[in-house]
Amino acid sequence: MSFWRSPGFWLNFLLIFVGGALVLLIHQDTLRETAFTVLMYIALASSLNIIMGLTGYVNFGHIVFFGLGGYFGFFMLSQMGWPLYLSMLAGGCLSAAVALVIGAAVLRLRGAYFALATIGVNEAARAFVANFKPFGGATGLFVNFSVYDQYGGSASALWWIFTLLWIVATLTVVVGYLVKHSRFGLGLIAIREDEDAAMVMGVRAPLAKTIAFALSAFFPALVGTLYFFKNGNVEPEDAFRFQLSLEILVMVMLGGKGLVLGPILGAFAYERLRGYLLISPLFKNLHLALSGGILLVIVLFVPGGVVGWFRERFPRLRRLLE
Repeated sequence: MSFWRSPGFWLNFLLIFVGGALVLLIHQDTLRETAFTVLMYIALASSLNIIMGLTGYVNFGHIVFFGLGGYFGFFMLSQMGWPLYLSMLAGGCLSAAVALVIGAAVLRLRGAYFALATIGVNEAARAFVANFKPFGGATGLFVNFSVYDQYGGSASALWWIFTLLWIVATLTVVVGYLVKHSRFGLGLIAIREDEDAAMVMGVRAPLAKTIAFALSAFFPALVGTLYFFKNGNVEPEDAFRFQLSLEILVMVMLGGKGLVLGPILGAFAYERLRGYLLISPLFKNLHLALSGGILLVIVLFVPGGVVGWFRERFPRLRRLLE
């Protein structure tokens, strides 16, 4: 069946498309900011799902592509005067190229060794950027606010940024679906189930994993450029937050890894939960501990995530909940 005839594809696509369209129609600043965070999480979780959900390689350093690609995109925008869309693409291409190089090395590792290596990559990238003078060193980079004039002023620019993020999040979900249901995606799933057996059956595992790693690195860079442009500045500590990398992993596991719908629902649910915890006097300092507890519960009792649980309980919904 062609992807455009699949109910699962349209459910995933319409959830993002209709949600973003409603925000634009209502045109309320508070709603836009909430939706911006949700869409950012969806794009980051869906991109991580390409490597973690399909190949089974748990990447604790996914945020490095958000930071490194976003830093480069912001540099091209703020220092070189490039337009926003070209800066985003430049950051995405750099991030993917770095992932190709890094992936050729770290993807030779498996299991806990790979996970530990990705943590080291994130710390190495943060230290490099913090000492790289063209990127402003430890103080980071700032944008001249006159840049927003070409977008109709800072208030209008926020809506432009939201619209671009909406497009990026939609594109990330669509690409994730197409990859999963392609021949290439079947090879990645075979690697997840048994890498040695997949190689015996003809899957070029090292190349497939590296390509998936680079593809998953492209979209966080686009999100990072938009996020930093929205804030007007970028700093190493904000760009390479290990905490955010852990939260993205929780979103994927919460919704259901390897499923396109999983990261979408996981990101939405986690953002709502996190928003409640941060304003709660009792739990505002414990949201990270609760995130770890949620991850532990999922791994022990619901390894397929919320969407995976529904697929097991209601087999007739499997074509819809992909």
